[in-house]
Amino acid sequence: MSAPADLLHPALATAVRDYLAHLRVERGLSTNTVAAYRRDLERYATFLSAAGRTGLDQVDERDVAAYLTTVREGSDGGRPLSASSAARSLAAVRGWHRFALAEGWTGHDPAAEVSAPTQTRRLPHALSIDDVARLLAAASAGDTPAGLRDRALLELLYSTGGRISEVVGLDVDDVGSDAVVRLFGKGGKERVVPVGSYARDAVDAYLVRGRPALASAGAGRGRSTPALFLNSRGDRLSRQSAWAVLQGAADRAGLTEHVSPHTLRHSFATHLLAGGADVRVVQELLGHASVTTTQIYTMVTPEALREVYAATHPRAL
Repeated sequence: MSAPADLLHPALATAVRDYLAHLRVERGLSTNTVAAYRRDLERYATFLSAAGRTGLDQVDERDVAAYLTTVREGSDGGRPLSASSAARSLAAVRGWHRFALAEGWTGHDPAAEVSAPTQTRRLPHALSIDDVARLLAAASAGDTPAGLRDRALLELLYSTGGRISEVVGLDVDDVGSDAVVRLFGKGGKERVVPVGSYARDAVDAYLVRGRPALASAGAGRGRSTPALFLNSRGDRLSRQSAWAVLQGAADRAGLTEHVSPHTLRHSFATHLLAGGADVRVVQELLGHASVTTTQIYTMVTPEALREVYAATHPRAL
């Protein structure tokens, strides 16, 4: 929900712009992340304006709590938010108030003690190993430059557990000859991740027989770009195009469930832990700042409970 300019008090609108500039310039957050902050804060600032607040120094804890209730219900005319989305919005609000306090705009932080809504913790959706194999086998629609690229792209996504933005952002030099790849995550943080033999073979085939043809087809533009994955114009492959590649492979593989790039990331983590990997190792491979984020993959599924029960309880069968 992007607020019309006339619904925002000018002082609050200026405070939002200053905080977004801080996030973009000083904290180096990505364009997409800053855009998400903008949507949340403009909705919050519109709510405050409607409540008669003209500055952050006038906001108290009851305002923040009322906003949280409002976005959960959608009573401000915006889309009702789930518990997880409301928690994300509250995180943006908290950051804004902390910044205002640090800058001396206000002498208190009204959001500090407001609790986020309780979230139902769901297991990340992961494909079975067999379904991943079917998906990757269907990745290439033929031995064409685009087909070789698509197979290399999906093999690399599953082999590294990388985010889609990290993998399409790879340059040729980021893929090492020593079976590792350099991924650049949130905030530009670099991590080095091993690459399996299937992905290495797919990338090698693409580099030899696929990428040169795509670079030449783009009026030579691809010859001057360091990007690993190119589109038909010789430019870097976009995230949207990579999504389309995955959807096409899922359709050809006959996978009826929703499959996203994050599904492959979840599958990567789930399969590693099922194979005995330590959660701390998986944390490093995924680039999670906290092991708490990774531990959701260690939750036991109902199916796993039933299997263990059936195999071990003397009266189960």
